[in-house]
Amino acid sequence: MNNNEISKDPRETSSPQEGRKQKGGVIHKLRHFLGLVRFSHTLFAMPFALASMLWAAKGWPGWRIFGLVILCMVFCRNAAMAFNRLADAGIDAQNPRTIRRHLPSGILNRKEVLLFFAANSILFVVTTVFINRLAFALSIPALIAVCFYSLTKRFTALSHLFLGLAIGISPVGAWIAVRGSFGMEAILLCLSLLFWIAGFDIIYATQDQAFDSKAGLHSLVVRFGVARALRISMLLHIAMLGCLITIEALFHLGMPFRIALGITTGLLAYLHLFRRSNSLDGLNQDFFQANIAVSCVVFLGIAGAVFLPKL
Repeated sequence: MNNNEISKDPRETSSPQEGRKQKGGVIHKLRHFLGLVRFSHTLFAMPFALASMLWAAKGWPGWRIFGLVILCMVFCRNAAMAFNRLADAGIDAQNPRTIRRHLPSGILNRKEVLLFFAANSILFVVTTVFINRLAFALSIPALIAVCFYSLTKRFTALSHLFLGLAIGISPVGAWIAVRGSFGMEAILLCLSLLFWIAGFDIIYATQDQAFDSKAGLHSLVVRFGVARALRISMLLHIAMLGCLITIEALFHLGMPFRIALGITTGLLAYLHLFRRSNSLDGLNQDFFQANIAVSCVVFLGIAGAVFLPKL
């Protein structure tokens, strides 16, 4: 059960029996794997990683580094999502919201998903070999970090922060791909993404409060209830803004980034303070859209600062 999935997938509307009957060629099977890992949700972290890459390179890093960063992002995320589906298959089969996912429904079997996980893990590690020594040295720890999140809801209500960290390390990886070393800029981007994703994940977890409580799974929603958990989500998003403000204060990125910071602040103020609907489903949908919007706005702010430094 991955807390980063909101929109319903058409493949999850068939019954388990229907899922087992679905057959097709390579393209059809590929579509199922893309659905398994929710490939479109790569947009959550990719803009932060690309922003870090441009910032580290002080411009365009070249097609080689760009391609390697994209491949690492895709392979690492695919491995993490496949591991999540394997780890949570039994839980997903009991949750009415997730029972129609690919493993519980029989659209894909465990062997197929395990091979997919192994292939993407190997491809990720191999790709880092062509980047630099530090990237390669950190490839296994990075894989462990992004997969470990899937186990945390079994023992800690802070699982949202582990998800934030798993996604948040992507800007650090992109920075290392360019510079071959760590940088405070990338660490602040990592913290920004960590707080943003963790706050969003708390909101997403409101959908499963009853099931998680019954199943003995942990989240801040289960521990504190919806109202208090939503306040914690807001505090995490304020921390995210604090990280972005610190970036501007330390590195003076200029007007493009300040505009991005203003837009991000406005989006969060609307969603947390001025949105009037009490519907949790509506709130989840709004934050799903905001998740993509904020990532893209931050990317444009940093890209603008890199390519238009005089503004």
